[in-house]
Parts: sequence; structure tokens; C-alpha cells
Amino acid sequence: MKFNATSRSDKGTSASRRLRRAGRVPAIVYGGTADALSIELDHNEIFHALRKEEFHASILDMQLDGKGQQVLLRAVQWHPYKPQVLHVDFQRVDAKQAITTKVPLHFLNGDASPAVKTHGQMISHVLTELEVTCLPADLPQAIEVDLSQLAAGGNVYLSSIELPKGVTHTVHGAEGDLVLAAALAKPGAGADDAAEGAEEGTE
Repeated sequence: MKFNATSRSDKGTSASRRLRRAGRVPAIVYGGTADALSIELDHNEIFHALRKEEFHASILDMQLDGKGQQVLLRAVQWHPYKPQVLHVDFQRVDAKQAITTKVPLHFLNGDASPAVKTHGQMISHVLTELEVTCLPADLPQAIEVDLSQLAAGGNVYLSSIELPKGVTHTVHGAEGDLVLAAALAKPGAGADDAAEGAEEGTE
């Protein structure tokens, strides 16, 4: 995805307020071999871009003063109650250097799973994104999780899905095999029904 940015020399709280009143957003780009650089963005352009999932999990083409460079979105500060972007952080990307970032999970075929179709359970998406490490060229916009075989009362674990080529999960501390989704009895369903469903799902 491509977006436009302009260098800015004025810094500080007062300068940021003036930018926002003029429909601009103060931002910063850092990383790589260059110094951190203060930039500004068009509010409407960045506001609509941030509503797209791929803008949060893609290598972005930033056109800074007419020259392109690859960056990754790192942080966004929103107004506490207005639909207004206050500040954005970007990180420069080196094609030869691995990056670590979060990628959204897309859950597929849940309605076709035995847990839902046969036993009327609901599926809880325990995780909605996964932190991964890869080269910029290998970064997926999303990771698909197939739920078609999810049994009643069962779980889908990270180890059961295949990550895209060149992509590895970033492990933190004593983190074990992560649960990505779980089949649960709907509120009000009897414990006996849930247990019976789990037993049938394992036959």
C-alpha cells in the first residue's frame, strides 16, 4: 500500500496542534541507518488507510517528499473520543533484515465444523493476531486458520496450522503451544450435552 508524507521541521506540542488544526497529522519514521525523521501526513488519507487491515500488516510504500521508501506501521495514537488520528510511528524496512510484527488471523470454515454444524456450539477466537518474524518479502497480510475439523469441545492449536514459507512464530518466555480457537457450549447448554458432544467428536 502506498501513502504520502512530507518532512517537517517544526516540532513540539504547539507545532503539532497547528498541524492538526490544518488537517495534518504529526508522525515519525525511524530505524535503519538514517536518523529518526519528523514527518506529517494528510489526516483524511491516513484515517481511511488505517481502517484497512492490510495497512497494519503490510510493508508500506511511503512517498516522502516524492521519494519512495519501505516502512512498517508501528504505533498509532488516537484521540480518546473523537475519530481523529493524533500521531503515527513508522519503522524503516531493510529488505535483507528480518522484522518482527503482528499479523491478523483469518478463521475459515467455522460453520462447517462438527462443533457448530452437528453440536450447535460456538467458536471462540482466542487469538486474533499472531506475532511472527520473517524477511519483509515474506510477510503475509494474514494467516488462515481452517476450523472445518474442529470437534465439539475441542481446540485449534498453533502447532496444527502451517505458517507461510519463511515465517516463524515469535516465542515469548515459557510460552507453550498456543490455543488459537476453541469450541464452546452456548450459554444455557447443559454440561451433560457439552460432555456428550465432546465424546462424540472424538469417536
